Amino acid sequence: MGAALEGRLPSGPCGLMGGKGAALRTPCFLLDEEKLIRNLEILKEVSERAGCKILLAQKAFSMFSVYPLIRRYLAGTTASGLYEARLGAEEFGGETHVFSPAYREDEFEELLRYADDIVFNSSNQVRKYGERAKAAGKSIGLRLNPECSTQEGHAIYDPCAPGSRLGTTLAELDEGILPLLDGFHIHTLCEQNSDALEVTVRAAEEKFGKFFRGRRWLNLGGGHHITREDYDRERLIRIVRRLRETYGTEIYLEPGEAVVLNAGYLVSEVLEIVRNSGLQIAILDTSAACHMPDVLEMPYRPPVKESGEPGEKPYTYRLGGPTCLAGDVIGDYSFDRPLREGSRLVFEDMALYTMVKTNTFNGMPLPAIALRHGNGETEIIREFGYEDFKNRLS
Repeated sequence: MGAALEGRLPSGPCGLMGGKGAALRTPCFLLDEEKLIRNLEILKEVSERAGCKILLAQKAFSMFSVYPLIRRYLAGTTASGLYEARLGAEEFGGETHVFSPAYREDEFEELLRYADDIVFNSSNQVRKYGERAKAAGKSIGLRLNPECSTQEGHAIYDPCAPGSRLGTTLAELDEGILPLLDGFHIHTLCEQNSDALEVTVRAAEEKFGKFFRGRRWLNLGGGHHITREDYDRERLIRIVRRLRETYGTEIYLEPGEAVVLNAGYLVSEVLEIVRNSGLQIAILDTSAACHMPDVLEMPYRPPVKESGEPGEKPYTYRLGGPTCLAGDVIGDYSFDRPLREGSRLVFEDMALYTMVKTNTFNGMPLPAIALRHGNGETEIIREFGYEDFKNRLS
């Protein structure tokens, strides 16, 4: 192990040694079971106190090997299409909720085998598929767009951005479909606190509240950072209770990030140090483009264990991946000791929107997936190889 974190990882919160002492090969996603359970306990408490159901948003986290554990705390899963719906139904159980901006005719019958609740994006989609879903015994709903944006700086994740394709605005709502609907879905948030939810709910009630009464459910979507340290859970509980009492309806929340917030890591190794224009550049065996694409898409700078801002600590490096993409750069960081070939770096908060978004561009190997159990042993859940790369091609 290299100088940067030498001697610290095996005994630390993201130890790299398995139960038999075998070191994990990098790159590797590592999920901390104890931290996952801590998040789940918070979510269960909120669910019980607020009287709502909480679902796992699989688009953020789909490590199905831990679904039996998560199932003890959450009511079910949400999916964005056929494959996620099948994964949730077969591996998680409980309730399976599905939303898609537009369903495929050649998949819809199969989708009905796995979904319990189906949310449509438009009045036209309800008219096309609603009767068929109801005849199959499914609960159906419509996603609403209250045209109330509470986000700043990343329109790519803002469902209420002007011109958004997500959700039906009041002007586009065909009231003729209302008798078919069991509920409404409102998802407008991204990594936000409950004050933003309060603003969203107020806007939704002003535009659509007259339609809420008598529905079986109201789904407040995801983007709720419920397990974050500064999250105002008491406010969330008040909002949910008020909605239940006002409209006499079941309330759903479907967080993704909150389930695994700060519970996962991506362990990487330095392959080489190069220099350009006075800047030291560490080339890692992990890639922003392939293994953490939100770093480039959002963009954001992921936290690295025991690092600082550029210039904060004695040794500053730019961290980049090994692909041919010139922009495959993770960010600039500083360390107490020099990096060298073989140094291991630990990227934090890497369970969410990582494993579900990896790709094999440039023939990059997919990171292994491992689970650190509460007893300190690390289990390798899955390793990937050449066949995984080849089988995605033709």
